[in-house]
Amino acid sequence: MIQAFGLTSHSHKDLPPAVDDVSFEARAGHVTALLGATGAGKTTALRLMLELQQGRGLTYFRGRPLHRLAHPSREVGVLLGEVPGHPARTVRGHLRMLSAAVGVPARRADEVLEVVGLVSLRDERLGTLSRGMDRRLGLACALLSDPHTLVLDDPADGLSTRESHWLHGMLRAHATQGGTVLFTTSEPKEAARAADHVITLEQGRLVADQVAAEFARTRLRPRVAVRTPHAVRLAALLAKEARTAQRSVEVVREGGNRLSVYGSTCADVGETAFRHGILVHQLADEMGDMGPGAGPFPGETAEAARDAREGGTEPESSELLGHRAVGLAGTAPRGGRAQDKPASQAGSHRPGDRVVPADRRARGDQAAHGSPDTGSGPAEGRGDTPPSPATVSRAPAPLPPLPPPISARSAPSPLRPLRYELRRATGIGTGFLTAAAVLVTSALTAVLLARVGHTPQARLLAAWPRELPLPPAALGAGLLGALAFGDEFRHPALAADRGSVPRRLGLLTAKLVVAAVTALALAFLAVGCDAEVLYLVYGRELAEVPADWLVLSASWFGLVVGCAWAGVLAAGVFRSTAAGLAAVVAVPVVVVPLVQKALEGASLRAAAGLPARLREVFLLQWPFGGERYLVGAVRVIAQPVGGALTLSLTALLCAYLLTTLRSRAR
Repeated sequence: MIQAFGLTSHSHKDLPPAVDDVSFEARAGHVTALLGATGAGKTTALRLMLELQQGRGLTYFRGRPLHRLAHPSREVGVLLGEVPGHPARTVRGHLRMLSAAVGVPARRADEVLEVVGLVSLRDERLGTLSRGMDRRLGLACALLSDPHTLVLDDPADGLSTRESHWLHGMLRAHATQGGTVLFTTSEPKEAARAADHVITLEQGRLVADQVAAEFARTRLRPRVAVRTPHAVRLAALLAKEARTAQRSVEVVREGGNRLSVYGSTCADVGETAFRHGILVHQLADEMGDMGPGAGPFPGETAEAARDAREGGTEPESSELLGHRAVGLAGTAPRGGRAQDKPASQAGSHRPGDRVVPADRRARGDQAAHGSPDTGSGPAEGRGDTPPSPATVSRAPAPLPPLPPPISARSAPSPLRPLRYELRRATGIGTGFLTAAAVLVTSALTAVLLARVGHTPQARLLAAWPRELPLPPAALGAGLLGALAFGDEFRHPALAADRGSVPRRLGLLTAKLVVAAVTALALAFLAVGCDAEVLYLVYGRELAEVPADWLVLSASWFGLVVGCAWAGVLAAGVFRSTAAGLAAVVAVPVVVVPLVQKALEGASLRAAAGLPARLREVFLLQWPFGGERYLVGAVRVIAQPVGGALTLSLTALLCAYLLTTLRSRAR
């Protein structure tokens, strides 16, 4: 159950707030629609409920605000806009990555893929998905952790009629099993057909809070749908009779041979057509929307365009019949479907008599007929003639299945962020391509340095010319580290329920571990490739291992890992891949000269004899000569680049911790 109290957004300058003192409830076991035109404040209300936007008010999810929930993503499934995933990641890889983040088994990804009908597209890239498939994937992400509550922002936007019916069938199935569903829409007919309760917003204020049957009776306009090859002539006759009888009748020419008549009945329109010998192909009462300018029902725009092409004409402007003004040109909805009312009842009811059935669970037109795949869907109602009474009265199709519930929640594990980071890093080819480019560049640089000469053996194996601030391997490791957080902020897959990438120490530790392992592998492969290429081109002399290889190896690995960590921390602090890479380059370009200038300044004392004093402090003999490694580490840090890198890492880590504490305090 959702309880919203006094939702009010902050106003900008002298403008009124987008949402002003909105309070409502969405009960468990019901589908609730938040209805309003564009700019009415629907999305702002959802963002205030989910604590994604600052404002006033309070929202309870099953008795607790969202920030007091231990695992918000497990309690509330959210769909706001498009799926925030990397376009190069596969559908299955994206869901498996999110499964690791929320702590559910990886097989859960396959279960929700089967439910939403994306099994055949599980290896497709996110950037290639259509609008409908993206909405299906968004619903799969929302259902991944088996949440009790679903909060969806215009989930049927851009979907066809068939896909909209499938989507609403899924929402109905979730509510039938005891869940809470809240979705926004700008289409009154969609709200009346798919919801049990309709909450209407206008200019940020609550204007109606009604059950669906009452909403359909009081706020929707009935109309008569007519299809005739003599649409222009019939419209003119209806206009003439309306003026003669002094009645307020409005006719909308929707293109081709379609007419929508507001303020009349099937009997009156049929009698007019019969008296003047006009052939009528379709004549049915329909539940319209709030008026001719409210826009078509989701998925009907394409059908209207197709019918206009078949009729050879474009939609024309509505005509004034009676005493009222002309409506918007070509924007009136074509109306509901003929199966909304049996053919035997067409013309027998006066306007306003028909309401949406109160028992929403008995609605068969909201369930998915057949498999949830794109090609399946209701075949009836797509033609031009109303179905027979036998078709309308048939038993409703079963609701689409939901994924099986998660019986046991997995306890928090320190390996969960590590699994997530591994799947994130290996799910796209950016890291592998970057590593390959670094190895090729390093090998070519080593060959050119050997050809020119005057390069020490250690720098030759690392492909580090004196003119460059860092070798290719260190720059590549820094770039991979910056991508670890840069991709998070560019494609915030973890921010669907909170609005921003969470700053958790577990996630940071996992990124540092994966970045360190990647940097070590890259450093080892770079030296190995350089030595092998030098041996093949120039012989064994240039591929020999230096005598002090232990200290050099420690310095080399420390440099590459330090650059990777600097990229991770800087990108996490500044939320940008470019900022992370800039911080890596700034270490030798900016920090090292500053450190050298500070050390070369006039001083009374020097740190001479530091290794000897360290041996005196650590009197115990370490096993396997451990004191040598300690001395080597100190020598690495004592170098200009090592010291500057250590200072930079310390400053970035402190900045990250400070921003983490600040975000938690907010």
